[in-house]
Amino acid sequence: MVNILTVNNLEKYYGDFKAVDNLSFNVKKGSIVGLLGPNGSGKSTTISCILSLLNYQHGDIKVFGKLISPTAYDLKRRIGVVFQDVAVFDELTVLENIHYFCGLYIQNKEKVKELSEKAIDLVSLNDYKKHKPKELSGGLLRRLNIACGIAHQPELIIFDEPTVGVDPQSRNNILEGIEKLNEQGATIIYTSHYMEEVEQLCDQIVIIDKGQKIAEGTKSELYQLISMEEKVNVSVEEIRGDLYDKIKMLPNIEHLKFNSNHIEVIFSKGENNLINLVNVLNQEGYRYHSLYSLRPTLNDVFLQLTGKELRD
Repeated sequence: MVNILTVNNLEKYYGDFKAVDNLSFNVKKGSIVGLLGPNGSGKSTTISCILSLLNYQHGDIKVFGKLISPTAYDLKRRIGVVFQDVAVFDELTVLENIHYFCGLYIQNKEKVKELSEKAIDLVSLNDYKKHKPKELSGGLLRRLNIACGIAHQPELIIFDEPTVGVDPQSRNNILEGIEKLNEQGATIIYTSHYMEEVEQLCDQIVIIDKGQKIAEGTKSELYQLISMEEKVNVSVEEIRGDLYDKIKMLPNIEHLKFNSNHIEVIFSKGENNLINLVNVLNQEGYRYHSLYSLRPTLNDVFLQLTGKELRD
């Protein structure tokens, strides 16, 4: 499959500080790639380098098979960007804002009108065409921001945390819109602090920390990189005696936490983990209010690989 984006041995310094350290990854045509990392990991710097908004000291970046540069306007016209910070004109209506941003890429006025209507429909702002940004809620404002970034129908779209601080309805609308854009042929790079969004949307995930790539793959491939097999949570009436020590002796215990009447056990890969735990509880005469097992999530992968929460 053709690579829409190739980042090769990218290095970016700020003085003596290396913000991006020998970073390489590819984005294939038609895919949705999640770019993840804790705050300060180098995500924003990498995106700015991809867009040629920053100079870098080493490596190269190819978009659509060509080297990107500040003056590569033929390539930049084929890229759309939706930054976390909303950037629209307060003096213009919703429709006028979208017309303006679309017109930066498309010269034909009739085509601009046609594409603007499609963008409004995609983000479900049809009832707000004549409203000005200050009249919109935070969620509607983010939808407008997205429409302005994608109205010219770019082939590669970069979404930088597009759902931060929005209501659930707008969040679902945004995610559905991104899926539609992908179905229509757009290749997407997606950053987010919400792991469930990345799990829902992304075909491929790149995790970076301290400017370096520490993992890359599909969700299934990333799950294989950690030792965790399952997390079991149990609520009992009262914890008594030496239950902690008896559970601790079970095979494949990776983490064990007691809290009042709640037990959390993380097992590494192995057989009969849940059965062994239930047998101990039964032998000790415990009655439990709830017992459930969870498979590893992308957040568990991230925590084990980086040692920190994505929101840190």
